[in-house]
This record gives sequence, C-alpha cells and structure tokens, in this order.
Amino acid sequence: MSRSAVVEILQQIDALPQRDRLRLERELAARADNEWKSLALEARAQARRGGIDQAKIDRAVEQTRYGRK
Repeated sequence: MSRSAVVEILQQIDALPQRDRLRLERELAARADNEWKSLALEARAQARRGGIDQAKIDRAVEQTRYGRK
C-alpha cells in the first residue's frame, strides 16, 4: 500500500463521526487481539516442539536477571 493511500485512509477515518470512529477502533483492536492470540498459540506450540517448557523459561529469566544457575 502506498503512502498516499495510507494518508487517504487516515483522512477518511478522521472524517468519520465519533461513534463510527470508536466502532472502527474497537474492531481493529479486536482484530489485533485475535492475531496476537493466534501468533502466541503458534509460538507456544513451536516452543513445545523444541522442548522448551515454562520451567526452562523461568530458569533462563532467573539466570539472566540474577545470574543464578
């Protein structure tokens, strides 16, 4: 998408009545949330396939933060 197309879309959004703009923002937020959930689900599955579990993550975080092994 070109820069001018993005600018045009943003101008159209700005021209919307507040009620419609809020509805659009809620819809976009819901889409982003659904996409994040989908990506997180796939990342968790990939981690499990790689043998990474929560205990390993916790140990790595603790070691990084506190230098503990």
